[in-house]
Amino acid sequence: MITTVSLTLKVFVMETAKYLHKQCGYDVTLICDNDEEFKISLPNYIHYIPVHMARGVDITGIKSIIEFIKIFRNVKFDMVQYSTPNAACYASIAAKITKVPVRLYCQWGIRYVGMDGISRKIFKAIEKMVCRNSTDIRAVSPMNKAFAVSEGLYPEERAIVVGKGGTIGVDMQRYDISKKADYRSAIRNQYGISDEAFVYGFAGRVSVDKGFTELLTAFRIIRESEPNAKLFIVGSMEDNCDVPVEILEWARKSEQVVMTGMVDGSKMNEYYSAMDVLVHPTYREGFGMVLQEAGALGIAMITTKIPGASEVMENGISCVLVEPKNISELASAMKRLISDVGRTKEIGQAAFERTKQYYNRPIMLENQKADYEKLLSKRGTQTL
Repeated sequence: MITTVSLTLKVFVMETAKYLHKQCGYDVTLICDNDEEFKISLPNYIHYIPVHMARGVDITGIKSIIEFIKIFRNVKFDMVQYSTPNAACYASIAAKITKVPVRLYCQWGIRYVGMDGISRKIFKAIEKMVCRNSTDIRAVSPMNKAFAVSEGLYPEERAIVVGKGGTIGVDMQRYDISKKADYRSAIRNQYGISDEAFVYGFAGRVSVDKGFTELLTAFRIIRESEPNAKLFIVGSMEDNCDVPVEILEWARKSEQVVMTGMVDGSKMNEYYSAMDVLVHPTYREGFGMVLQEAGALGIAMITTKIPGASEVMENGISCVLVEPKNISELASAMKRLISDVGRTKEIGQAAFERTKQYYNRPIMLENQKADYEKLLSKRGTQTL
């Protein structure tokens, strides 16, 4: 199982790797750019091989491909799984050359979405090559698959979506809704937010492609008529976030905006609990892990009508969908939810029920287990 950096393995792969070993006895190896701390953290039944993979376009990618070829020839894996752009590029080439029987591309997003000009052409060509090198493809959601097919990345029969989509779902034992009230009070007290305040929350990277400019602009409109509204921003500020300086400065100075900075991932269940509504106005998304996490805690949410984000919940039932980059529509949706708290709670409850039915981690892991068993059962019949 290969990704470019260890963080992706920790968040999206590790639980699957453990489950496959414990339930099926599979011998699992994880590969990413060198991370000694990650290596030490692994259980002794999971192997680790570091391969240097620079992020972005880098000539050292050729060395990475050669290293993968050596590893695959030496270990002779029955199956190689790869995801994230650079890892998928390098590993798919090496796995094709060495004729690994099952070459699984987990297409958790499509990198060139949002690009234009020559960059779009180059990265689309790379994406198409990765798909062509793979014996099997798992799209992260139905709409992401439909987009890939419409772009000619692969024919429809080459890919499937496991379950309703997504990766490993959410651990609803850790995101325990029975503890929500206690966490809500503790976090609000920590950041000086009153119990009576209506809190719009944001969780993730503070960057332009997460819709942060639209979020701040919409909230400025809301707070003019809703003095009891708060905006609770949980996440790190990127160095080149591209959000206009003027509006960032306003947010930093506003008494109605709380910015926490980076938060330990193990504490996110507590921070979500402080929110009344999660606002997720992203431009592009794989499947929206934050939406599943918020859903586990019964939090209403607003997100955008794009592949991935719009598929996690149901519009008008367990979420509210708005057009991306549309400030007036976003502000209108935010206004409706603060004006009808009863309706907001109904949406949150529906989000909880949908998360429990489709995205609870044991369900997601069992779906993946069944899929891996099918893939490995045909490893002797694949066209190499």
